[in-house]
Amino acid sequence: MAMLQPIETVPAPFRPEPVTQEEGGAMFRAALNLFGKWGVTDEQAAVLTDMPVRSFRRWKAEGPGRISRDGLARLSNLMGIHKALRIIFQEPQRGYDWIKAPNAAFEGANALKVMLGGELTDIMRVRRYLDAERGGW
Repeated sequence: MAMLQPIETVPAPFRPEPVTQEEGGAMFRAALNLFGKWGVTDEQAAVLTDMPVRSFRRWKAEGPGRISRDGLARLSNLMGIHKALRIIFQEPQRGYDWIKAPNAAFEGANALKVMLGGELTDIMRVRRYLDAERGGW
């Protein structure tokens, strides 16, 4: 006669899969399009992606090289900002314009100025604000 064996019913802790370099490359190409829609200069884009302007311009022309973990996080948050704006605004142009519009939530500064603080947390601040405005997840 077979013995009953206990079955583990507690789910394993969630461990997200890391973003691959291929996914990072796709996000970089999408960010280039987004920067164009936002009217971001190469110098500003270099700050947002945390790389020297010369490297940014080379990647822009030739395609991205290896993207660091911080770079992947920056790109992911920029895509999250874009997604939130597309959910909030029915007309895409209003979302693109919002990036440079003064905002009381940022003491009158615009979102681009906040993100140009240069830290990943500056980009995350804008994303968190937009996620809260759109109703979270």
